[in-house]
Amino acid sequence: MKECYLAHLVPHPEATWTVSPPLSLDVITQQDFVDLTEGLEEEFRREYVAQQVDADHDRVLLVGLMTHNKSTQRFEDGLAEVERLIDTAGGEVLQVVKQKRSAPHPQTVVGEGKVQEITLAAQTVGANLIVFDRDLSPAQVRNLENQIGVRVVDRTEVILDIFAQRAQSGAGKLQVELAQLEYMMPRLTGRGRAMSRLGGGIGTRGPGETKLETERRSIQRRITRLQQEVNQLQAHRSRLRQQRQHHEVPSIAVVGYTNAGKSTLLNVLTNSEVYAADQLFATLDPTTRRLMLIDPITQESTAIVLTDTVGFIHELPPSLMDAFRATLEEVTEADALLHVVDLSHPAWQSQIRSVMSILSDMPIALARAGCLQQNRSGRW
Repeated sequence: MKECYLAHLVPHPEATWTVSPPLSLDVITQQDFVDLTEGLEEEFRREYVAQQVDADHDRVLLVGLMTHNKSTQRFEDGLAEVERLIDTAGGEVLQVVKQKRSAPHPQTVVGEGKVQEITLAAQTVGANLIVFDRDLSPAQVRNLENQIGVRVVDRTEVILDIFAQRAQSGAGKLQVELAQLEYMMPRLTGRGRAMSRLGGGIGTRGPGETKLETERRSIQRRITRLQQEVNQLQAHRSRLRQQRQHHEVPSIAVVGYTNAGKSTLLNVLTNSEVYAADQLFATLDPTTRRLMLIDPITQESTAIVLTDTVGFIHELPPSLMDAFRATLEEVTEADALLHVVDLSHPAWQSQIRSVMSILSDMPIALARAGCLQQNRSGRW
């Protein structure tokens, strides 16, 4: 051995660590490592002594994976959208880690070396949550959490958290709970050894069943009951639509990508005060308002009904599609669709394709789709 290197962490945001040039063994033997370590620890103390930890504020490390079937622009747009979702959910993105692979790793999504890099980055920036820009399998979440030592969630779980915060009505809370339970069911096995202990007491002795099986059955019963309530909600909204149809009141469903300006448009047209904000999924519960149209020639007035629907998003999770079927029926049963597009968004064309892709799963709605474009200056 003729040469060696000296490497250590550094408390600087632009560099995580430093590696020295090749050093001879004589230089290494003369190095005072105790003095070096104490100096580095003092630098870290000066750098991080003023940082405060907010228990209700997640410090997030965002991980993005670009595969061969995704363009660079689409990858960057998707990563920016996930970062916006995290901000909407109340988290703060401290750092973004990217990797390019031909396909996701079956166990950890990213390669072993990248997992080590994520672990080091999470420790360096003080992250308490790792968010991936794609859906993860239960096994992948378990493997990543075991190796990184920090809680790991995927894009769908972030969206579900936003929905849980936004739900105001009883119907909205009902549908959010159903979506969360359907998402949780296959992930119960990742809850650790406590879920595998046998239950005790009268009627549970003998071969028995694990706590995992007990909780899974309990959640399945709850899902069944919630699905029945969602069916009742569908029937109730169907009766309301039949009443409007009986009175020959045309209905228009306002659809579009999340944060495209649907609620703002509804407020402008109907002089309403529906909650509108520059946030993703600011509106979760459907809102219906009456609009009076005046014929410029005959001066006769005609009433129509506008319904503001939940915003769409790229790769809308299937659990949300199933749970919110009662809300999405407002789209399929409307006489016409008004597709609102925000032209000021750099990915507005991709957003149109995403909305039309979701509508393609609702063929009744697709035949009636129209389009209205909006930019941030407020012009339509």
